Amino acid sequence: MAATTDAVLAFLVAAAIAWLLVPYAERLAFRIGAIDMPKERGLHDKPMPRLSGLAIFAGIEVAGWIWLPSDGESRSILLGAAAIAVVGVIDDVRGLPALPKLLGQIGAALIPVLAGVRVDNLTLPFVGGFELGWLAYPLTVLGIVAVVNVINFIDGVDGLAAGVCTIAAISLAVIALSLERNSAGVLAALTAGGALGFLRHGFPPASSFMGDTGSNLLGYLLATASVQGALKTNAVVALVFPLVVLAVPILDTGFVVAKRLKYRQPIYQADTWHFHHRMAAIGFSQRRTLAYLYGWTLALAALALALRFVPYSDNHGHFNALWTAVMVAFGLLAVATSVYLVYVLEILKLRRGRLNPETGEIEAITLEEAEESRRET
Repeated sequence: MAATTDAVLAFLVAAAIAWLLVPYAERLAFRIGAIDMPKERGLHDKPMPRLSGLAIFAGIEVAGWIWLPSDGESRSILLGAAAIAVVGVIDDVRGLPALPKLLGQIGAALIPVLAGVRVDNLTLPFVGGFELGWLAYPLTVLGIVAVVNVINFIDGVDGLAAGVCTIAAISLAVIALSLERNSAGVLAALTAGGALGFLRHGFPPASSFMGDTGSNLLGYLLATASVQGALKTNAVVALVFPLVVLAVPILDTGFVVAKRLKYRQPIYQADTWHFHHRMAAIGFSQRRTLAYLYGWTLALAALALALRFVPYSDNHGHFNALWTAVMVAFGLLAVATSVYLVYVLEILKLRRGRLNPETGEIEAITLEEAEESRRET
């Protein structure tokens, strides 16, 4: 009960501080020139300050130093948060090439990993548990950096990254607290608070962007909370929780990276292949895009929570018919939502296309054009 109270208080304080400080971060951004100018692939038509991630950082650090345990792991997570926020600030103000940015993310991730925030063993369905040994270090760093970039990739429309992170972090907090991973529960809760505090200003029409300062920070915190809260337990479905909760940004990143590899473009090169760009292309407003993607995230988060709390099995191969039906209903809801968004709304278009070398965009072509191109080559 005490851990739940700490989590709620940390959430509220992080949210309040982020909410109150965003206007000051906006002024600072205008003063030092950290401005996102309108561009062809963007979805805004006026200059936007992009340092509001500093407000999120302030809320998270204050709440963290008060309510997280005074141990080495918690201190290392907060220090790593400061490090990755510095990388984000430099990128937002000056712009960083892909390699220095990646090295900065790896350096920040190493701080908690070296202090013990890592996955030393893993339990998988039908495989059982096994020790990772020295692989625990690079694999955990890789996982943290991957989530950092997954969140960074979806931060392309007002309120999307902040809203998805709020939903994901609340879900992870509930799961972690139920597993008595109290530090992770509090960490996830204050992460949700920081994201929600910014969302008050970041929801369309937004007054500012969180920038890489905010998206990198939120991704880092979600990853470390996942490691502490689920992956370090012996639960059979430990790996499933973060994967399901973060499925929408993971799928978005996977789709975009696959497209870039297919058309032999650098995976770090910006483009208009993200889910929110696809939805804008078929006429969705920013708010409608958010409603659909929030709904998708909520459906998947509900599935993750159901996997944790619905007593459909006694873990010995015996299933309760009623609770199994409830579990199936949650699964069908998640699948139906995913199918609807992916196919009906053409997030993944099953049409042929070709790369325009001048714009870097994929242009739809007819089957006849595709066949003629095949014969010519």
